[in-house]
Amino acid sequence: MESINAALKRCSTQRQVARKLEANSSQEPAAIQRICIIGCGAIGSLYAAHLARVAEVYAFVRRRDHAEALNRHGLRVTSTSPTHNFTAKLTASSDARELPAFDLGIVACKATQTEGAFAPVGRLFDKGAVISAQNGLGSEEIIAAHTRGWVIRGTTFMSGTRHSDTHVQYELDTATWIGPFEPRGTPFSVVQQAADLIVAGGLKAEALEDARPAQWSKLIFNSSVNAASALTELPHSPHFSAEREFSDLGHLLHALIEEGKAVAAAGGVELHEDPWEMNKLGAQTNHPPSMLYDIRHQLPTEIDFLCGAIAREAQRAGAPAPLHTAMYRLIKAKEASWTFAEENKPVAGRTVVGR
Repeated sequence: MESINAALKRCSTQRQVARKLEANSSQEPAAIQRICIIGCGAIGSLYAAHLARVAEVYAFVRRRDHAEALNRHGLRVTSTSPTHNFTAKLTASSDARELPAFDLGIVACKATQTEGAFAPVGRLFDKGAVISAQNGLGSEEIIAAHTRGWVIRGTTFMSGTRHSDTHVQYELDTATWIGPFEPRGTPFSVVQQAADLIVAGGLKAEALEDARPAQWSKLIFNSSVNAASALTELPHSPHFSAEREFSDLGHLLHALIEEGKAVAAAGGVELHEDPWEMNKLGAQTNHPPSMLYDIRHQLPTEIDFLCGAIAREAQRAGAPAPLHTAMYRLIKAKEASWTFAEENKPVAGRTVVGR
């Protein structure tokens, strides 16, 4: 798998080409009528189902049987709220060759899957816009490398539970914050149009002139909580905000969050929300973060886009970030442990001192 640093370096070159091509056209996309959701996990399914109530929606998914199930049964949303209990009809495919051009795309796959999921369909958005509704930093650059369309930064706090390929439960009814991706020069009017459509579908959304403060607020929250959950294998429980005893985990969470805030400030970003307050609220849910699922199932985590992104940004800004750097390296080593099979096998050519 290509490293995030290599991917971003390659994408930077591709973005330069894309910007030259886009400079030849200053036309904004027409009214949004056809939408594609790339990745239908819990969040992607929520976008797909709600938007299908106000637009023509397609889903680009990895598995053929997933696409067939969506085409046959539609997408069912359940919730404690009566406004979020319905079944939506949409068109799904696992073959990019079957898809038409789109006015809007929402990339909702895991950040580690962005390259593989979006590259096959990127050209279909050359005359439209694409929102990254993913965790961390770096996905927008990858998206921009594969389309000449407008790119939009997205940060969402809504949550859900995916019970099956065709059933998602809507849990946390909170907003998606979106704003222009600065290197692409996305017009704010395009962002506002996308936000209005999301709201029309029954979800909450807010268009921001600058989405980086919102993105960084969630980045710091997500990095701290996901990393601690991955290493302790605790869900997001009251342990994460407890600070009464010397041994309490909340001390580490608070320090991670303060470090992240300092890195954001060094980069000139003033946060949209306080990540510590977000953590205190989330610690009452006992919700398992996505990285805990990855660790339990030995799947690649999003750590490169979370703690790794903060560590890289700190290095770029000349700011210290020892805690995020340590968490990043520990989780990368945890991932390495899943395939390491050389225990008690001396490395050739080296003398091993007994312990």
